[in-house]
Formats: sequence, C-alpha cells, structure tokens
Amino acid sequence: MSDVKTRARPQALFLTPNAEARIAALMAKAPEGAVGVKLSTPRRGCSGLAYSVDYVTEAKPFDEKIETPGGTLYVDGGSVLYLIGSTMDWVEDDFAAGFVFNNPNAKGSCGCGESFTV
Repeated sequence: MSDVKTRARPQALFLTPNAEARIAALMAKAPEGAVGVKLSTPRRGCSGLAYSVDYVTEAKPFDEKIETPGGTLYVDGGSVLYLIGSTMDWVEDDFAAGFVFNNPNAKGSCGCGESFTV
C-alpha cells in the first residue's frame, strides 16, 4: 500500500447562480440536437484570446463537463488551462447583457474587454 496522497483536481470553472440560470434559459430554447453549451477561448481580439459560448451537439473527448441544474456546460479541453479557478457570471443592465469572467490567469486584457492574454 502506498503512502502517496493525491490531490483533488481543481474545478475548472465556478459558475454563479446567474450563470447557471442563463445556461438553463439557453438550453430551454436550444436548437434540436444540442447537448449543452460550450465555453472556449479561441484566438482573436487585440490581446490574443477571447471567450466564446456556443451550443454544441456533441462532447469532445477532452472537454470538461460541468453539470448545472438547467443543462450541461462543456469547457473546451484546449481552453481549460487558461480558465482554471475562473468564475463565470451572467450580468444584465439597461444597455447590455452577457457572460462576464473573473479569470485569475489573465495577465492583461484589451481596452474594450473583449479579449485577454495569459
């Protein structure tokens, strides 16, 4: 018997109740065949990486799967390292609505807040 203890893997992403409610609303009107929504960080914008949330019809083998009360959020396997420890929120005001990310891995962002760098 080994004395080596393994640490629990850190959660890739934390969701606020508002983000979970928005995922539920998205899944309630999802196109046929959608199995969830997926968060990825494609290369774009002035700082290099951006957040993207889209419907998905299948999970990829390395995607992180996060079950929420209203549906499943997948995190792109290639994006997980950029997002570990982040919080995903849904914010609405009189002029805009959208997912907002508090990402401790981001070292900088562009002036408009649409992209970030790690």
